Amino acid sequence: MQNIPEIEELTKLISKLPGLGPKSARRIILKLINNKNQIFKPYLKTLSDVFKNISRCNYCGGLKSNTTNCNNCESLNKNYSKICVVENISDQWSIENSNIFQGYYHVLGGTVSNSKDNERNELLIESLVHRIERDNIEEVILATSATVEGQTTAFYINESLKNSKVKISKLAQGLPVGGEIESLDDGTLIYAFKNRKALEKN
Repeated sequence: MQNIPEIEELTKLISKLPGLGPKSARRIILKLINNKNQIFKPYLKTLSDVFKNISRCNYCGGLKSNTTNCNNCESLNKNYSKICVVENISDQWSIENSNIFQGYYHVLGGTVSNSKDNERNELLIESLVHRIERDNIEEVILATSATVEGQTTAFYINESLKNSKVKISKLAQGLPVGGEIESLDDGTLIYAFKNRKALEKN
């Protein structure tokens, strides 16, 4: 293969995306180069628009366009009584696609275990406490993964809410050990939600 620095650099970048290796990256690059006007040019424009206009909501943790209101926050007028706490936006999308849950979402943006102390504020746990109080939430459903990091995060949130009156529940152990929410099929998600267990506050 010819050593073209620009292509080598782009291959490295694309290879960092989930599910893609160098071979897949090169196929994508060739497709883009061979279709500069039909695919590559609009692709670059859309990427630029996403870079400039898409950001994380500082209140609920979801993704929002800088030109519109946050979809998660827009749902606040629906008067739900439950809020589902997930690690990442991909987890929220998976749960939404299953149609098992009707309520608010709170996206942490990671886990406690892989965050340094000075980064834990970015998990928006204080914002979660505020939302529970402001919106009269009756139940918080912890939909963190069945990994060690996910379980640690669930414990940390449970501790953070120990002085509140809200009911706290965790998805049922139908989740495979080490499993992540976004990789689960609808049937497993539905079972996990329907059979969720209440957590005791220490």
